[in-house]
Amino acid sequence: MRTIIIGAGPAGLAMAGRLTKLGQPFTLLEAAPNVGAAWRNHYDRLHLHTIKSESYLPHLPYPAHYPTYVSRDEFVAYLEQYVAHFGIKPVFNELVTGVRRADKGHWLVRTNTDTFIAENVVICTGYNRVPHQPNLPGLDSFTGTVLHSRAYRSGAAFAGQRVLVIGMGNTGAEIALDLQEHGAKPTISVRGPVSIVKREVFGRPAQPLAIFLNKFPNWFYDYMAGLSQKMNTDNLSAYGIETPKHPPSYQIRVLGKIPVIDQGTVAQIKAGTIAVRPGIDQIHELGVTFTDGRHDVFDAIVLATGYRSGLSDILGDTLSRKILNEKGHPRGLWDTNPALKGLYFLGFATPLTGILRGIRLDSERVVREINGQ
Repeated sequence: MRTIIIGAGPAGLAMAGRLTKLGQPFTLLEAAPNVGAAWRNHYDRLHLHTIKSESYLPHLPYPAHYPTYVSRDEFVAYLEQYVAHFGIKPVFNELVTGVRRADKGHWLVRTNTDTFIAENVVICTGYNRVPHQPNLPGLDSFTGTVLHSRAYRSGAAFAGQRVLVIGMGNTGAEIALDLQEHGAKPTISVRGPVSIVKREVFGRPAQPLAIFLNKFPNWFYDYMAGLSQKMNTDNLSAYGIETPKHPPSYQIRVLGKIPVIDQGTVAQIKAGTIAVRPGIDQIHELGVTFTDGRHDVFDAIVLATGYRSGLSDILGDTLSRKILNEKGHPRGLWDTNPALKGLYFLGFATPLTGILRGIRLDSERVVREINGQ
């Protein structure tokens, strides 16, 4: 068997689509019973933050009737259409438990039911596979509802309730807005500076501008991104949100921090319908004390505290030390070490120009490397 792809999300399907187009054999392993499992479980309100003309998978644009910003359900339907279009047949309910180097230059892939051997393994399990729940002081004592953002579906279940959202990344910001729109009383706990950018600049999508600026040297990209942010994003320090010293492009390129794409949360913060508090000092039975000494009562807590890739569980200690960085992500699409030849990673980069666009472009690079081009 020449290639094994692990994960039938957007990255895994992009690889499968390219290999199918080239007539090359592969096996696509997926732990869930369907494709796009993570997307199916995201909250109802979710839409892509990037435009459809830059967010499709290889060789198959979105249907013409899709909106500029594709919804969660539309994206899942597109993934199913992609599988049908290329005749991709994932092997479902195969949870990969380990990837190891076999003899004669092959790779050994173990699952919960079987063992596979291949020349190439492309890991496409995603950077947000395992929910991260930090050790917050007193969380176990809280008597209200506590859930990670992965389990959150809609603010309708929290109408009239006081809800604390811990973390202001894209998920936390949008969940707070969803709660507000459904009649809840949300508060966001923001521990540090947050880089916020508009989804649209001067009435036009911001992604094409980011793609254009990406052609220039980093210093120029950073300068223009910082200038655009100052022109289009309000100073929110009066509301408890500080702006980072560096522009969004630097934040994501050097620090790996994805900026918040504002879809209306900032307006509600300024209107006072979404409150902002600093980091957590102590959680009590009925409320939370924050690092500035204020204490608020809450009915529920949503942990928008992010995810981890969980790659070390698949790769084991030895391979992890060779391949993964301090965040647990692969350092590149592949490693140049001859001992690691044939092992690839796709879908772990978070470029400012768009994650799905990056998957489409990077999948071509991986296929070319596999074919020795």
